[in-house]
Amino acid sequence: MTQRTYNPFDRLLIGFDQALRTVFGRPQVTDRRDPAAELPETDLPADERNHVARLMRINHTGEVCAQALYSGQALTASLGEVREGMERAAREENDHLDWCERRILELGDRKSYLNPFWYAGSFTIGALAGLAGDQWSLGFVAETERQVEKHLDEHLQQVPAGDLKTRAILEQMREDEAAHATKALAAGGAVLPGPIRLAMKLTAKVMTRTVHYL
Repeated sequence: MTQRTYNPFDRLLIGFDQALRTVFGRPQVTDRRDPAAELPETDLPADERNHVARLMRINHTGEVCAQALYSGQALTASLGEVREGMERAAREENDHLDWCERRILELGDRKSYLNPFWYAGSFTIGALAGLAGDQWSLGFVAETERQVEKHLDEHLQQVPAGDLKTRAILEQMREDEAAHATKALAAGGAVLPGPIRLAMKLTAKVMTRTVHYL
């Protein structure tokens, strides 16, 4: 069976479909089980429940950004194997997106109103990173995933020990992000300059603070 070859216009349409699914619809997930599916719900006090819900809203928007970054990078990647790697990682990130959304709804909260804005911005950054060259694009993936991993560690410290469902989701996400970073570096990713890493951290802070409320 021959594998279909997509031209740039095809990939643009696929990217547009992914954007609609990510921001407004249901993402295409893998066959992995939700790590929280069989765990018992915890009766949290109202203030803790609200805080955890907002943390998960931030994580959900972070996954929206990850989808956009990977889609933008896949669109402009030079090498086919790099593009395929980006697309494969995006499918795994879709699992995170789905798990976070389910948990937000279970906690009685909503997704961020700012998701379309963050998707558009992240897609543009991803496309520019791809145009800069595959080694820089892969390096951008590695640095992004490393920062997300640290961010998840911070959230795990804030989630009550008894909230097994939320903790299971965040722990699996952290494991996946670390694997994506390792794969990106092994594939030839370059270490990003300090100013770029700092700009990424500052952008992430703006995202987390705005999404916490909106």
